[in-house]
Amino acid sequence: MLETIQLSATLPASPEQIYRDWLSSTGHTAFTGSPAEVDPAVGGRFTAWDGYIAGTNIELEPYRRILQAWRTSEFPTGSPDSRLEVLLEAVEGGTRLTINHSHIPEGQGAMYAQGWQDFYFTPMRAYYLSL
Repeated sequence: MLETIQLSATLPASPEQIYRDWLSSTGHTAFTGSPAEVDPAVGGRFTAWDGYIAGTNIELEPYRRILQAWRTSEFPTGSPDSRLEVLLEAVEGGTRLTINHSHIPEGQGAMYAQGWQDFYFTPMRAYYLSL
């Protein structure tokens, strides 16, 4: 059975800045602190965390929404890609970033929920506060 998780955080940056950084090799590397390669077009491929994460951009709505086919090297052999939806909403103090992550292999949802907190939300907050 596939799993779904949803997480949100408010970050001290504009939706435009987060969107551009998410889809930029330089920006993604800077806000996570780990190597990323991103082709920012629909159909473009990306890797993050030194190749641990890989996928493809499916739909892009500038400054509002990113939909990606997403997987890690820990997905079981033969598992389909999960779906990662990144939603950006301007709020007081910055942007509410919401992660809707679905089609996660059974038993891995909690691990990725913690990973989004530890390896994205926390370093992103520190990065944007430092600008």
